[in-house]
Amino acid sequence: MSTERIKFSIVVPIYYNELNIPHTVPRLQKLQNLLPECDLEFVFVDDGSKDKSLELLLEARSQDQRIKVVKLSRNFGSMAAIQAGLAYATGDCVGIIAADLQDPPEMFREMLDHWKIDKKVVLGTRSDREESFSQKLFSNTYYYLLEKMALKGYPKGGFDFLLIDRQVVQEVLRIQEKNTNIMSLIFWLGHDQVQIPYVRQERKLGESRWTLAKKIKLFIDSFVSFSYAPIRIMSFIGFFTALFSILYGLFVVFSTVFGIIELKGWTTIVALITFLLGVIMVMLGTIGEYLWRILDESRERPSYVIDQTFE
Repeated sequence: MSTERIKFSIVVPIYYNELNIPHTVPRLQKLQNLLPECDLEFVFVDDGSKDKSLELLLEARSQDQRIKVVKLSRNFGSMAAIQAGLAYATGDCVGIIAADLQDPPEMFREMLDHWKIDKKVVLGTRSDREESFSQKLFSNTYYYLLEKMALKGYPKGGFDFLLIDRQVVQEVLRIQEKNTNIMSLIFWLGHDQVQIPYVRQERKLGESRWTLAKKIKLFIDSFVSFSYAPIRIMSFIGFFTALFSILYGLFVVFSTVFGIIELKGWTTIVALITFLLGVIMVMLGTIGEYLWRILDESRERPSYVIDQTFE
């Protein structure tokens, strides 16, 4: 093993985390005692926070020059913030962790040990969560469907706490894909990986800004980016709906001709038309999701805009 010092960058997306920052920064700084062979670099990305997050980060930076602060021009979302952080991280390996301390930073010690033996992707996978039943239900359903319909072998509890090699960072930045899930993209790259299970802790400070709307967007982005299943499902629905309609039409004609049933009113026809129109609208909406992403990629707008950097 090389005796050269390792530069280890840690990327932390920040969005309304003023209550967490006074606890997160010192805890990350204490990692130096656990990682004596490393030169640490902390890259905090302010994703358009309107609280005192940026002010606290700049105060911390004035006391520790290892801290970089990247300020985005507005809120672009956590995935874009992570992309920005990766672009400014210069380490031989890069860790990604949330600012709310629900994931234990001390696990980077074990992750780094795996990286040293040529594991380019080391994932902190959630074996359980100290969260409400509804949050667990949504998360477990999302990751179950993602594994079954998009990315085979994807960790059942998901992950967003990890360590990756410099090569993986460069590959993610080279792709420059918008409206995607960075974690799923890293998994999709297919490098040798290690999974380290842990229990995600309950959030102690502040309120989560991970709203239902953002969860739904991530759900759609993940499946549109990594699976053709929605299109395939539409094809099956279209085929079986057409088959059912043909069979029903033959049944009505046959029954009317032979007097088995008496054709009355329009209730059945209206019900069938309404059902079929509903199916068509769902299909058009699904196709629209794909078309919107194609349009968004063709515009070649950046995933994020840097307002200021402090490094």
